Amino acid sequence: MSEDFGEMRQTIVQLLSHMRDGKEIREYLKRFSGLKQERFAVVKVGGAIIRDELDSLAAALAFLQSVGLSPIVVHGGGPQLDTALSEAGIETERVDGLRVTRETSIPVIRQTLTTANLAIVDAIRAAGGQAASIPTGVFEAELVNEAALGRVGEPSNIHLDLVAAAARAGQAPVLTCLGETADGRLVNINADSAVRALVHALQPYKIVFLTGTGGLLDSDGDIISSINLATDFEDLLKADWVSGGMQLKIEEIKRLLDDLPLTSSVSITKPAELTRELFTHAGAGTLVRKGERILEVDSMAALDQTRLDGLVSAAFGRPTTPGYWDGLALERAFVTENYRAAALTTRLGELIYLDKFAVLDEARGEGLGRAVWHRLVEYAPQLLWRSRTDNPVNGFYFDQCQGAMRRDEWTVFWRGDLDPAAISPLIDEVFSRPATLEPPR
Repeated sequence: MSEDFGEMRQTIVQLLSHMRDGKEIREYLKRFSGLKQERFAVVKVGGAIIRDELDSLAAALAFLQSVGLSPIVVHGGGPQLDTALSEAGIETERVDGLRVTRETSIPVIRQTLTTANLAIVDAIRAAGGQAASIPTGVFEAELVNEAALGRVGEPSNIHLDLVAAAARAGQAPVLTCLGETADGRLVNINADSAVRALVHALQPYKIVFLTGTGGLLDSDGDIISSINLATDFEDLLKADWVSGGMQLKIEEIKRLLDDLPLTSSVSITKPAELTRELFTHAGAGTLVRKGERILEVDSMAALDQTRLDGLVSAAFGRPTTPGYWDGLALERAFVTENYRAAALTTRLGELIYLDKFAVLDEARGEGLGRAVWHRLVEYAPQLLWRSRTDNPVNGFYFDQCQGAMRRDEWTVFWRGDLDPAAISPLIDEVFSRPATLEPPR
């Protein structure tokens, strides 16, 4: 970040304090402050967002500007192009999802995308942010199939000088999906292809797709909070409720992440939820990551106890009490293959009790905790657990629970269709259990 890091931190604390706790904010500030500005995030914006949610988009991007963060914005303009071409008397053609771009379409496409680009830039500035219009000069491209598709290009080289200069100057670079061939011909580039080429060149920490739905939807029309491609990809492609369009999107995201570091992820959210997605562990929308396999075992013998103990101690900042592991009657454990997140359960009468939910700080931004939690609640829709009342993760727990009760230093949470009166003896038992972590020093 810039030299005014302290001032930026104060701005973040003031503007985001209502969203979560200070620890969360500090964690993300620490991560983002160590990145070159152009490697912070790439944000893909569709034409429908420009048409329907421009003010929300501009406000979110201006907020990021206010704390010294300049994501790279790549936008399309599908609805705008359909309208402009129709008004020009040019029929819209598509082959395998790609817009056929005849010679006569190029002036209309250039004007329409440039207008959309300037609309984003002007809106960001009106919202108090800084932005730089970069309609061309970034994507060098080769024609895909001129006979069939006309002037449609696939990125062959990325020129980052303009992008880096804008980002380091504190301006959000705003790019269109236009490229140029080696001999100077303007070409139309599919938005997903443009984003993929830019992402592979930059290796950004965050990749965000802004959509009207705010995420990928499950069979009930609800947003899927997280997708761990290492464990979920094949099952999703086989699911009968996954539409062709959603399947293509999941495959495109997997292709996007395949050559990126394990820490990279793709977030799908709404413009109004962008800051929550970037700065909180719970996020807002769908987080897709390459992921790690999640081990599901019912015996401590199947786990590396030394690594597991190290994970728990590091996640909570203090060691387990003597004899904790010997006395743990494990019912089921969900542990990522690199021991960076885990959920450990035992039996409590007829219910499942979550004894430990541990996630390393470095893994929270990757969505590993969300992936483990998802597996846990799939297995145990009715669940009891407790947390110290000052635990910064309690905001997440309150989001996930159906009820909670506080006594002194502990809060007991439950999830599922449970009658508090009926489970009162179990709640009392949870409150009375001795601490399993050494006291803070």
